[in-house]
Amino acid sequence: MKSAIVCKAIQLLQKSDIIFWDFDGVIKDSVTVKSVAFEQLFLTYGSDIAKQVRDHHENHGGISRYDKIPIYLDWVGEPTDDVTVEKFCQQFSQLVQQAVIDSPWVPGVEDYLRENSHHQIFILVTATPQAEIETILSALNLRDCFTAIYGSPVSKKQAIQNTLETYQIEPQNCVIIGDTKTDWQAALANNVPFLFRCCARKERGMEDYTGESIPDFTHLVTDT
Repeated sequence: MKSAIVCKAIQLLQKSDIIFWDFDGVIKDSVTVKSVAFEQLFLTYGSDIAKQVRDHHENHGGISRYDKIPIYLDWVGEPTDDVTVEKFCQQFSQLVQQAVIDSPWVPGVEDYLRENSHHQIFILVTATPQAEIETILSALNLRDCFTAIYGSPVSKKQAIQNTLETYQIEPQNCVIIGDTKTDWQAALANNVPFLFRCCARKERGMEDYTGESIPDFTHLVTDT
């Protein structure tokens, strides 16, 4: 039996003309993969620093590695010039790309994306760099599910704004599904309804959220 909360989430999704999808934690359960990778990336500077890096990353979900890594480099006394930042970002990509591809699907999401029974416009908005998310989607044979794909350096806020302007559609006819405060803030900035994909892992920064939420997409698939 579906709960009232799940029923409201299903109604919100099914009535939306455009659905904005985050990736990590919404399509693939890959959030922990990236936490581990950040920790590994800075482990040579000591376990305390590595833990500090992981904690900061987990407290600032949905933000590009290009914004986080300069902070961590500064902590360890490394230069924060573009060349050094790019080197560390590439090392991070090597640690996570295949691991993300191999991560489990959020239950029900793959069928919903591929079937698209309501013929909605699916837009991907992620902090993952553009080239990397394109590679991941191609490996998963998921690229054609999305009308547009926005990765870093385009922010989620800007991606949503661009889409609303392109389609000339009212924000209330859309929804963004995310699992971080950054996703929530991007929705609020564009007056787009937000659907929180919640799970057993408590997302930091979302403790005060009381809006619509859904644990996975299994009920959504059976209702299409």
